[in-house]
Amino acid sequence: MSIIDVIKNRRTIKAFKPDPIDEHQLLSWLEAASYAPNHKMTEPWEIVFIGPQTRAKLNHKTDFGGAPVVFAVISKQGLTPFQRDENVMASSCFVQNFLLSAHEAGVGVYWESMGAKPHNREMMNVPEDYDVIGVMGVGYPANDPAVKPRTPMAAKISYLS
Repeated sequence: MSIIDVIKNRRTIKAFKPDPIDEHQLLSWLEAASYAPNHKMTEPWEIVFIGPQTRAKLNHKTDFGGAPVVFAVISKQGLTPFQRDENVMASSCFVQNFLLSAHEAGVGVYWESMGAKPHNREMMNVPEDYDVIGVMGVGYPANDPAVKPRTPMAAKISYLS
């Protein structure tokens, strides 16, 4: 599959089969994700795997679609607001690389933003000087969501003189 096909066919998955994910594959997708562009090679991302007790406490509305693996991506904030922005952007690129690597292998991801809420940060023991980029449910999709229409790029392009 070409990279353009991987990008265009990836979907957010909200329901998963119970089949386990091979740990070596998972680590290889995380390794690939680490090649994301990041400013001054800060590599601000860290992974926090979420076990059954913390997962139950988080009380996600769908239990992450029954995904067999759940983890959070957190990002070191940096010393200035500008560095924090750079680190959030780099960590988001890390997540996108992970999404595409997993999708290429037939695995789906549910990217949930609930980790930014103060009580959820506390449950996940996220240090004060870190941002939560997302909580990820990872597994084999139970269904194949349809493509949602996109706005043509021509409508989103402007030119400066």
